[in-house]
Amino acid sequence: MNRFDTHDVINQAPPFGDVNLFRCDAALREGLEREGGGWAAEALDRLGERLGARALQDLARLANEHGPRLVAYDRQGRRIDEIEFHPAWHALMTLLVENGAHSLPWEAPRAGAQVARAAAYLMFGQVENGSQCPVTMTYAAVPALRQAPALAARWLPKILSREYDPRSLPIEQKRGALVGMGMTEKQGGSDVRANTTRAVPIDPAQAGARFGGEHAQAWSIVGHKWFFSAPQADAHLILAQTDAGADGAPAGLSCFFVPRFLPDGSRNAVRVQRLKDKLGNRSNASSEVEFCDAVGWMIGKQGRGIPTILEMGSHTRLDCVLGSAGTMRAALAHALHHARGRVAFGRPLAEQPLMQNVLADLALESEAATAFALRLARCFDHADDPHEALLARVLTPAGKYWICKRGPAFGAEAMEVMGGNGYVEDGPLARLYREFPVNSIWEGSGNVMCLDVLRALSKGPDVREALAAELAPAAGRDGRYDAYCADLLEALARAAGDEGGARRLAERLVVAVQAGLLLRHAPASVAEAFLASRIARDAGGAFGRLPAGVDCAAILARALPA
Repeated sequence: MNRFDTHDVINQAPPFGDVNLFRCDAALREGLEREGGGWAAEALDRLGERLGARALQDLARLANEHGPRLVAYDRQGRRIDEIEFHPAWHALMTLLVENGAHSLPWEAPRAGAQVARAAAYLMFGQVENGSQCPVTMTYAAVPALRQAPALAARWLPKILSREYDPRSLPIEQKRGALVGMGMTEKQGGSDVRANTTRAVPIDPAQAGARFGGEHAQAWSIVGHKWFFSAPQADAHLILAQTDAGADGAPAGLSCFFVPRFLPDGSRNAVRVQRLKDKLGNRSNASSEVEFCDAVGWMIGKQGRGIPTILEMGSHTRLDCVLGSAGTMRAALAHALHHARGRVAFGRPLAEQPLMQNVLADLALESEAATAFALRLARCFDHADDPHEALLARVLTPAGKYWICKRGPAFGAEAMEVMGGNGYVEDGPLARLYREFPVNSIWEGSGNVMCLDVLRALSKGPDVREALAAELAPAAGRDGRYDAYCADLLEALARAAGDEGGARRLAERLVVAVQAGLLLRHAPASVAEAFLASRIARDAGGAFGRLPAGVDCAAILARALPA
């Protein structure tokens, strides 16, 4: 041996990849069938094969290493506010769009369509998260846009298209379109009522002469947005203050549709000031913008901008739950695969009792998050059912709080399983860890979500009754569960004024729903471990605290087939 060849590379697990993300996830497959999306299993199996390829991991790495770049001016000095992306970003966006991640429930509505999309989104979340952001906003914009029939007729065919078209062109010249959103201003954050951006109506004769009669009800917008997501999108939904109208329309925040290109082909006056330098989600562009007499069209009723855009917000919050659950699953798969291929102190890590405890605890958290996310998606499939609508009203903010809040601790623990190999940027764990916080922060922080849970409960007993009905099918199977649910339902009845306890309440609510789902549908080893670690005692804390008697080996065999 050459004396400079000091060692061979041994005892290193191969990278996790070239696996079918659908076939290796029993909880996902079972949840899809249970919640009404089983008809999509064949297509999701094909998608799982594509998404599990190592080449997709390379695209995710490249898109994050070579993030977006603002090009404010062209070479002749014209203001263009373009965003340049690495080809890897466009490849990921193409995959998302061509598989209907933005459009499936709207283009072909049928029972289980939201669940089928959710299952696909859970797998996309295991690959790359930044590209999910513009897709989520486009998906969520559809219900809001339908409140403006003239705009919807012009835009929805392009929004629902499965062709990804990144070109900066007027909508008539594009094969597909994306929609972003901008609510946050520097002085207000989550308190959007403090927004100072203002909109005033343009004289209909002037607007009609410039844009055509169908666009005569245009507004001029002046102000800023501190977080303006996906500035490369073809249009954005924003909030702006309006004065009381002569027809009696109230003053206050209204929702506006602001395209990048106006109907006459000119660029709208939305000036990108800079791109945000973010902790995670680095492949995606987030920006600060100024509206310099930008032109927009009102969506919904004047002065009712918050209720209008909250219909978009409920769908984006669903995707925050899906994104966190998908990223958990990715972190678990990488960590467990590593532990099976790494020997320490004479035996594989995955066979050592304390490491088994940690991994099994992570697997429980991941399966419970997946089960909850798919159940929540079914609520959106049946929004016309009063029971499902009430559940969605309270489970969406509660789930966004608790599942997204568990993400950073989950990511850190998975990283620790891999030790230094997890901490360095060569592998995906550091990137996955950085992705977790955004789902807690975006679309309403944890406190905002928990206060929203209280608001839902304060409307009367209907929400509590819907929750009781959701928990009831698992009753009688385990005394610990029965006692937990009885105590929870009592707490819900007196929760309205207890803001200080809202986080604890939201946590307990989600854990109860998860426990009921696992009791009814998961193997006994999974359900028992979840009850022993999250119902018999408080959830939370470090992972790896499962009590004696838990069948860790069975949980791990289910979590990821060897």
